[in-house]
Amino acid sequence: MYKLIAIDVDDTLLTDDITVSDGTKRALEAAIAQGVMVTLATGRMFASAQKIAKQIELNVPIITYQGALVKTLLDGQVLYERNVPIDAAKELHAYAEANSLHLQLYVDDELYGTEDNDKIKAYSKLSNIPYKIEPDFNKLLDNPMNKMLIIDDPARLDVVAEELKLLIGDRVHITKSKAHYLEFMHKEGTKGHALRFMAEHIGCSMDQTIAIGDAWNDNEMIMAAGLGVAMGNAVQSLKDIADYVTLSNNEDGVRHVIEKFVLQVPSK
Repeated sequence: MYKLIAIDVDDTLLTDDITVSDGTKRALEAAIAQGVMVTLATGRMFASAQKIAKQIELNVPIITYQGALVKTLLDGQVLYERNVPIDAAKELHAYAEANSLHLQLYVDDELYGTEDNDKIKAYSKLSNIPYKIEPDFNKLLDNPMNKMLIIDDPARLDVVAEELKLLIGDRVHITKSKAHYLEFMHKEGTKGHALRFMAEHIGCSMDQTIAIGDAWNDNEMIMAAGLGVAMGNAVQSLKDIADYVTLSNNEDGVRHVIEKFVLQVPSK
């Protein structure tokens, strides 16, 4: 029945030690052998997601930048792309400067910060991606950008998000991928939009899609998919809208979903 599975990366496909379990790899391989397309759907940059995809040997288009970029793994062909409107990007930058917030830009799949601080160092380590420092973001803001990101204390970001919804929420999609990551994309740069594009691209209906995630930024694809799955470690708001709640990322939750709904392995 299912033809397309879109899987979030951090805290979903990956365990807490940033690896894909052998059991999950075997389940993915079995699903692919049955003709199911398995793809990643992540907020990560393409360059970062590409490394994860290679770890599980996927040779498909992958959904990156929260859905703002769908690009093929091997030849780098862009199939779907949406960029942050330049006027909104400039207003966001001005707001970040006025409020002393750490803002990151993504230009040509490269990560930029204005200063070499602990926030960008930690992000770079997690995503396994180098970064560049450009003290004057005005030199970059006219370039196409799939995403912009603010890193700060979760409670402060909740306040910032509400203020920025009033300022630029009519032009950008605002979401969180982690409690301390506030992200900004084009209105059509969501995992839900990208999942619909992928389904049309391979010629399947949305009823034939599965989406698996754990965080706020997975909301749109969980709602769009024929079977929307929240991880056992997911935020409660995602569990509330999911069709099914699986095990946690450290308990092979993705493997469990594939075995139950795709491979139809009898439960023990």
